Amino acid sequence: MIVSRMLIAAALGSFLVTAVSGCVAVPALRRLHFGQSIREDGPTWHSKKSGTPTMGGLCFIFGILAAVGLVYLAFQRFAPELLGRRELNITLLVLVFAAANGAMGFVDDAIKVFKHHNEGLTEGQKFILQFAITGAFLYALHTLGMDSTLILLPVFGMVDLGLLYYPIAFFGLVFLVNAVNLTDGLDGLCSCVTFVSMLGYLLAASLLSYYHIAVLATAVAGGCAGFLVWNFYPAKVFMGDTGSMFLGGMVAGLAFALGRPELVLFFGIVYIWDAMTVVIQRTYFKLTHGKRIFKMTPIHHAFEMRGWREAKIDGFFSLLAAVGVVLGILYVYLV
Repeated sequence: MIVSRMLIAAALGSFLVTAVSGCVAVPALRRLHFGQSIREDGPTWHSKKSGTPTMGGLCFIFGILAAVGLVYLAFQRFAPELLGRRELNITLLVLVFAAANGAMGFVDDAIKVFKHHNEGLTEGQKFILQFAITGAFLYALHTLGMDSTLILLPVFGMVDLGLLYYPIAFFGLVFLVNAVNLTDGLDGLCSCVTFVSMLGYLLAASLLSYYHIAVLATAVAGGCAGFLVWNFYPAKVFMGDTGSMFLGGMVAGLAFALGRPELVLFFGIVYIWDAMTVVIQRTYFKLTHGKRIFKMTPIHHAFEMRGWREAKIDGFFSLLAAVGVVLGILYVYLV
């Protein structure tokens, strides 16, 4: 009963703080002229969105941190046996990993805003920062004893990756964070998909009795729902790289915090699909000297070109995410 109440408190608290903070943040971002610049190589029909306030991800970051902090204080008082030092350290590690990625996104957004152009940090600068952030995260997992090279994979069962675990984990984390960032290309898309993904983590954490992770996933889901008040089509504010990189850190970090990194293959299926279309398109384009497989990538833009409304794409991608969640929960339950 106490856990259920904590989860409800985390969800409602994060939702309310995020939604209400938008009442202050959105007008402030508009007054500061912190508007989004639209990519020159992006969809031409998105030009009407130019100038929409960005960096709105600060709203749900604040909401999530506030809700998690208050709920964890309640845990310490009413159910201290459920939140020991180890659980607290793991939670803080995920929050720091997400916040560090969000901070990198904030710098990227700030450069774009002040330069009035959609080019922020260079690819080299991003890689250096992500190398440091991801390396520190994996090292911290090692110190907490959370970096087992044994991975439970669908079909193959338990596999010992040995030393291969570390480069796979490193590049997997970097890929996933950037994949979530790529999914933030339509009004409400990243918020909707991440909401569904967090429900998967909530259920998996509950099945595995990782209640500290369940609270964190619930707070992120509540924050995404609260942000949709402002971000659903037509968006009054964008989360920016500040928000999408933070969410990317959450999506990737929670799988490792559960000790089941393979779960991101299920709960992150939409991000992986969206990002892989970019990789496939670029590779095919270079190999064929200019030919394309998809009309446009990431693939959500190809659906736009087919005439799909943004809200319909949000719903379809969320449904795909829900399928991934169902498969992931069945996997946790049966394996």
